[in-house]
Amino acid sequence: MKKIAILGAGESGVGAAILGKVKGMEVLVSDSGKISESRKQELRESGIEYEEGGHSEERICGSDLVVKSPGIPEDAPLVVELRSKGIPVISEIEFAGYYSKAKMIGITGANGKTTTTLLTHHLLTSAGVSASLAGNIGKSLARQVANGDESEWYVIELSSFQLDGMEKFRCDVGVLCNITPDHMDRYDHDFSKYARSKMRITQNMRAEDTFVYNIDDEGTMAHLVETPARKVAVSTKGKSQEAHSEDGRVEVRVRGEYRSEVEELPIKGIHNVYNSMMAIAVAQVVGLSEKQIKEGLKTFKNAPHRLEHVRTLDGVEYVNDSKATNVDAAWYALECQKRPVIWIVGGKDKGNDYGAIYDIAKSKVRSIVCLGKDNKKIIDYFGSRGMEVHDTHSIEECVMKCREVAQSGDVVLLSPCCASFDLFTSYENRGDLFRKVVESL
Repeated sequence: MKKIAILGAGESGVGAAILGKVKGMEVLVSDSGKISESRKQELRESGIEYEEGGHSEERICGSDLVVKSPGIPEDAPLVVELRSKGIPVISEIEFAGYYSKAKMIGITGANGKTTTTLLTHHLLTSAGVSASLAGNIGKSLARQVANGDESEWYVIELSSFQLDGMEKFRCDVGVLCNITPDHMDRYDHDFSKYARSKMRITQNMRAEDTFVYNIDDEGTMAHLVETPARKVAVSTKGKSQEAHSEDGRVEVRVRGEYRSEVEELPIKGIHNVYNSMMAIAVAQVVGLSEKQIKEGLKTFKNAPHRLEHVRTLDGVEYVNDSKATNVDAAWYALECQKRPVIWIVGGKDKGNDYGAIYDIAKSKVRSIVCLGKDNKKIIDYFGSRGMEVHDTHSIEECVMKCREVAQSGDVVLLSPCCASFDLFTSYENRGDLFRKVVESL
């Protein structure tokens, strides 16, 4: 019997464990932290052995295969030891791909991948195409394959960490939204290493596959790799013969032509024009008509924590953009604001270069309210350049400070530039608490 070890007991880890069990393997789930009670109950019901609070390294190193959680870095001592012994260490997506015959749409990027994934899935399913969400959204791919819930297509949101653990996995359609600095702490503060991870979306592609990318994005174009797949480039500047936005219209030429007013798009901001164009391009590759695409766009609702309007109080709008966990995402959030901004920023820094956002912050932001355990880097950078900066260390203190400094006509924008893990359990937790406090005012 083949032995498999699963490192990490999150959704991807438990999904991989269930798939391993279904395929007749001897499975051990090992988590260095505490496993939630609901996960433990699920593992017990499936007859899967687990351990928490540490790893049985000798036993794990006796495995034939190890599936690693995306959150575990490549330089973790156990991962290094496993690789030194020649034991394959792969991602849950790679593992699930061994057992699935569905067509795969993989979507990655520093920013916009969740919105693009959700919109692509919505366009397909609203047109009657059999398609399921997987990856960083909803149920893991492995769980769905194990349960036999196979659709004709999977639309998969892929992080750079998931791509790092994929070797044979192939996308029938690969989408790269952009490459801008993110997770620099995981890539030795070397942007080229991060970019190479993102470009793995193209690996194993064939001539009959399709690669959709943003020709306007400098990071993408500087690191573009050769692939036999057909290329579909999107642009808002008319650089491509296949897709561009010009004179207030979105235009995508993949199979014929698609045209729509930018105002008709369900999500606002220039970044979301790109996200929409990519989703439209994928929909055309799958075979949707212009009519089907337009009908799907009309009914799309984006996920929470992405420029989400919370409420307007005393003439001040409160916006939850907690998903903006890097500088580029926050830049786009500021770019689409038409009113003076009280900007909430801070959290776990991932090697941020605030110089990349200073100009737009200077032009859009009236006051900065920091939210984090240690805000010194932000205070020093923006404060030394003459911007008004306030220091807060809880969501309640932060919102009250925003209410104090905001004037009628302002927008209070939670777009933190940083990961959430200093004060919160996730960006969702941060956004949910922000919404709760704002609604209680």
